Amino acid sequence: MSDEATSDASVSAGTGQEALDAAVERAETTSSRNISNLPGLPLADDTANLRHGPDLHSGLLGLLPLVGIWRGEGEGHDESGDYHFGQQIVVSHDGQNFLSWEARSWKLDEKGEFSEPDLREAGFWRIGEDDEIEFVVTHASGIVELYYGKPVSQTAWELEADVVIRSKSSPLAGASKRLYGLVEQGGALAYVEERIDADGELIPRLSAKLNRYAG
Repeated sequence: MSDEATSDASVSAGTGQEALDAAVERAETTSSRNISNLPGLPLADDTANLRHGPDLHSGLLGLLPLVGIWRGEGEGHDESGDYHFGQQIVVSHDGQNFLSWEARSWKLDEKGEFSEPDLREAGFWRIGEDDEIEFVVTHASGIVELYYGKPVSQTAWELEADVVIRSKSSPLAGASKRLYGLVEQGGALAYVEERIDADGELIPRLSAKLNRYAG
């Protein structure tokens, strides 16, 4: 598991003119990008760019930094051992009081090139007036999880699974914890996921550092 990604996830965004200047510079390439939407629905389009589309619901201000499209690489561990992966996470909204979440990853070979598809999940984030976070996530493997958590800071969020439901065809999976945060240098989104193994031990499962691609 990558020590760099693990430590980065606990670092909140920097402050001051240097951080502001860096954010403006990054926005020159990311601010014009957004997710694609099909026309014709009588509903507001989803947007992963706060500069476009409906205004973010006021109840989501505690999750605002998450909105965007994030791409990068990370380290994973499964029954076959350690591996390297690439990932894209899309966090969007349509003006209602929730964030939509979609994460897709793919395994990389020793040369850092695509090897095979890996994990895929989709879900929704909510945050209450008491700052309690609810994160409902469905995995393509047939697992559904309900996480609860709290903001660690304005740019970091810690979650723990309260319910894990699996279909008959899904693999066994223990409860997990996740920590997300924006790192000080570069404003990337970093995270760590730990999951309980067959022996009841909480072990590192995934960690990654993702740069903002859009938003």
